[in-house]
Amino acid sequence: MGVFKTRKNKKFSYTPRHYKGDSNPYEIKHKFDEYRKTVDASGGLKGKINNAWDDYKNNTDEKANKRVLIIVLVLILIFLFIIDFDLSIFFKS
Repeated sequence: MGVFKTRKNKKFSYTPRHYKGDSNPYEIKHKFDEYRKTVDASGGLKGKINNAWDDYKNNTDEKANKRVLIIVLVLILIFLFIIDFDLSIFFKS
């Protein structure tokens, strides 16, 4: 009775014609996975934050760190401008 059986998928042993390499050509992998540890999805929220902070601290590219700080400061100032925060409390009149 073939009515209640599910069909099995066909399996083929296909190898690409022009592929020269040792690894699997169909493996989807990000190109920066070897260089950072924040890709791993273990440890919960605290672990992710600690991994990101360690990755930021151990980064040897100082220009990238300064760029991130400048972007964060600009975004904070834009947010304060949007909520109409009075910046005059930081300055003496």
